Amino acid sequence: MTAVEAARVRDFEGLGALVTGGASGIGAAVATLLLARGARVAVLDRDCAGAPAGTLTLTADVTDDAAVRAAVDAAAEELGGLHTVVSNAGIGAIGTVVDNPDEEWLRVLDINVLGMVRTARHAVPHLRRSATERPGCVSITQTCSIAATAGLPQRALYSASKGAVLSLTLAMAADHVREGIRVNCVNPGTADTPWVGRLLDQAQDPAAERAALEARQPTGRLVGADEVAAAVAYLASPAAAAVTGTALPVDGGMQGLRLRPAT
Repeated sequence: MTAVEAARVRDFEGLGALVTGGASGIGAAVATLLLARGARVAVLDRDCAGAPAGTLTLTADVTDDAAVRAAVDAAAEELGGLHTVVSNAGIGAIGTVVDNPDEEWLRVLDINVLGMVRTARHAVPHLRRSATERPGCVSITQTCSIAATAGLPQRALYSASKGAVLSLTLAMAADHVREGIRVNCVNPGTADTPWVGRLLDQAQDPAAERAALEARQPTGRLVGADEVAAAVAYLASPAAAAVTGTALPVDGGMQGLRLRPAT
């Protein structure tokens, strides 16, 4: 869907949405699309400088429970309620299981897993209230990864964190389905985002590493942030009212396809 086409779809009209990590990459693309489709959008990020115009910006670190609580409450107050949460804040990590010390494991898990826990913990009371007023319009969508379901080299810590996100999504979906809160996740392949760019910069040969990442996806290219945003918007939209406990791959066919070598 192009930006012009998205502007004609107003399925989020009157709904309040909170996007964590919404000032760059996938999060910024999600916030932009939700705005175009009628949502009132708040962005929670450590640095909101890149947040899309028209969003309510809330500076907070997802590792700080008190700051997350204050930001979630402020979003619900300023947006006139909270109907959609997109839990996207996260970081990457490179290495095998022997390469990262305990401190790095704890840091990545704190951001990638507990950051989502903190966000949901404080959002659920607001979402429960919204679910009684707008049935079918209340959801949490979490950014997971192909790394949760496929063994990728040099991604032990990152994969462990995203495997936890996948299991967390399923458990949350079971816990809250009867409250009218749907919980899903998207599993992007390697996406063309600023933090992937930073990971590539750490490689000995960034150009060769990028080519290798592109080649392992059957489409032969990295996933676009806008493509992931479109999947998030579907899962969060009223059109997906019957969808919960689902992990939607946006990976150029990486998870399910086994192509023969090109001739």
